[in-house]
Amino acid sequence: MARIAIVGGGGMGEALLSGLLRAGRQVKDLVVAEKDPDRAKYLAEKHSVLVTSVADAVGTATYVIVAVKPFDVEGLVAEIAEAAAQAESDTAEQVFVTIAAGVTTAFFENKLPAGAPVIRVMPNAPVVVGGGVSALAPGRFATAQHLKEVSAIFDAVGGVLTVPESQLDAVTALSGSGPAYFFLMVEAMVDAGVNAGLSRSVATELVAQTMAGSAAMLLDRLDQTQAAGGTDAPPAMDTSAAALRATVTSPGGTTAAGLRELEKGGLRAAVANAVEAAKTRSEQLGITSG
Repeated sequence: MARIAIVGGGGMGEALLSGLLRAGRQVKDLVVAEKDPDRAKYLAEKHSVLVTSVADAVGTATYVIVAVKPFDVEGLVAEIAEAAAQAESDTAEQVFVTIAAGVTTAFFENKLPAGAPVIRVMPNAPVVVGGGVSALAPGRFATAQHLKEVSAIFDAVGGVLTVPESQLDAVTALSGSGPAYFFLMVEAMVDAGVNAGLSRSVATELVAQTMAGSAAMLLDRLDQTQAAGGTDAPPAMDTSAAALRATVTSPGGTTAAGLRELEKGGLRAAVANAVEAAKTRSEQLGITSG
């Protein structure tokens, strides 16, 4: 199987590594480039994976995943480009994947060897448990086959979809930052449960299981909708969510009373403002040119 190099072993880089190993990817097919000695030692010991230099990792890999913070990309891309140019002659065509938020495919295309296929991906934190979702956007030289191959990598750690690169700032704001919004909602619900008289441990388990079960219901409804409508009728997440909400909301009941307070508190507006603010920040952090 083709080797995957993950350049950057912190944060999302380790989350992706963990997710791939959890999904059954062999250690021998993975290599990590990490410059910090302590971090490199930690990754090697915890995941039993080869941790080496950028030159060695990139030079033997078919897929090179750049998993560093946006502000580290500019200092690293020249090193990656040099390693790619000197890659072993018998190495298959290399495909470069960036999961650095805000860094465009054009930036990499201008720095890497001419014609290098680049695919930009925005995964989110749940890839570490195989429950993430990743949005892929191909660059100018990435073919349908390249996209299929990279989709297979990220499909191992969750859902995958393809969007135009122009939409990735919105994807970052919604699903990239989304887990943090979710955890904040969990915190708020747990605190409310404690205030209502429950122990914190009971409230936490109730909220976590309720969130997990509700998400499972929604995904099941979406699968049913898609199966009934075929590929030409993609499921509408918001419509399905609204329908499920209606099934658990009895007229004049407890749920209706709670929902009324959420609407009065401006929940929808707060969520919309949060996503817009995150999108704007993603745009501000963007690196677009070479």
